[in-house]
Amino acid sequence: MGPWLDSVTGWLTVNPQWLAMAVFVVACVECLAIAGLIVPGTVLLFAVAVLAGSGALSLGETLLLGFLGGVLGDIVSYFLGRHFHQNIRRLPGLRHHPEWIAGAEAYFQRYGIASLLVGRFIGPLRPMLPMVAGMFDMPFPRFAAVSLLAAAGWSVAYLIPGWATGAAIRLPLPEGFWPEAGIVAGSIAVMVGLSITSSMGRHRKATALITGMSFLILVGLFIGYPHLTALDQGVMTLVQEHRSQMLDEVAVTFTLIGEFRNMLVFSALLTGLLLLTRQWRQAIFAGGTLLFTALGNTFTKQFFARVRPEVLSDPLTSYSMPSGHASGSFALFLTLAVLAGRDQPPRMRLTWLLLGCLPALAIALSRVYLGAHWPTDVLAGAMLAACVCAASLWLSQRQTPLNAMPPKVWWLILPALIVLFGFFALRHLPHAMLRYAY
Repeated sequence: MGPWLDSVTGWLTVNPQWLAMAVFVVACVECLAIAGLIVPGTVLLFAVAVLAGSGALSLGETLLLGFLGGVLGDIVSYFLGRHFHQNIRRLPGLRHHPEWIAGAEAYFQRYGIASLLVGRFIGPLRPMLPMVAGMFDMPFPRFAAVSLLAAAGWSVAYLIPGWATGAAIRLPLPEGFWPEAGIVAGSIAVMVGLSITSSMGRHRKATALITGMSFLILVGLFIGYPHLTALDQGVMTLVQEHRSQMLDEVAVTFTLIGEFRNMLVFSALLTGLLLLTRQWRQAIFAGGTLLFTALGNTFTKQFFARVRPEVLSDPLTSYSMPSGHASGSFALFLTLAVLAGRDQPPRMRLTWLLLGCLPALAIALSRVYLGAHWPTDVLAGAMLAACVCAASLWLSQRQTPLNAMPPKVWWLILPALIVLFGFFALRHLPHAMLRYAY
């Protein structure tokens, strides 16, 4: 695959006018039934995203093209399954590899709509689930709504790393940026790798291990942030170089959702609904995670008293480290992801955690984009939330595991939170645009 990939990226480097089409087509093929299993789309998608980040395409254009390509791949796969139904097993490729569709079919029958959202981030299932949804005659409006949501999260998770790498290579960054970035990225990679390994192996002390690793990274950030200035300044330079009016509006919307007062309301609503539905142990876990994360953030922020970046035209007066937006959002969404993954296989639990990290990451990164926090502030906030959440889960399950909540509880919690998210975003958006204008 090496020479083939080199030839494709080499041709796109010489012909950058085709790069936008390449991002769209590769994203489409990666999500297209059967083709997504044959073509190494993930590697190719990263490669074209690197080229896009080198100056050929803006971040907004790259994400939009990836999103549209992914949605098109889903729709084509859906109608393929809707047209052929069970006869699709006779098509070339599936005829000789029945296991390709068997796994997706079992997954869809077990998890329904949730399989389309979660399976989007599981490589072998991603291109097959939309086709299976068509085979089982899922109503198209319902499928389209889930596909749009899943494609949005997928494009962010799969395109931003490559695009950011290309942009970082192109820009002149402070001396020491890459060694510092390597240390931080390596630490997180070790944590994630050990977490996945211990969880997949159903290790008895997996939660305690995650607690300890996130705590060590958090302590390392608290002690070592004065020595990570090249990383902070380099990322801030990279982000501010690519600001645009469209991304400003998106970032402001996300940062509004993560305001402390809003997160306090979200936390109270979630805990209150769990108590109302008599989910006592889940309420203790959620309430403990959210409360102690907020207390830990307040104490450490006052203790370190770190000054914020000088990007805003109207600098904020509060201290910077750790980011309250990051700790609050990660605490909330990790709590929801943990509750959603109860009584499910390890791969499903890990995928729910990935999905939970996406909206939390969007809120956290909006603070860096708007110049309100250093990148290490955001990372410290995320590690604080991960540490408290894992510790709370470990304590909650010392005797017996947390049980899965009934679907009727989720149908009460999720709509309430979504409505509240929309209310806060729409209510404060005009004021925020004036506040963060530069």
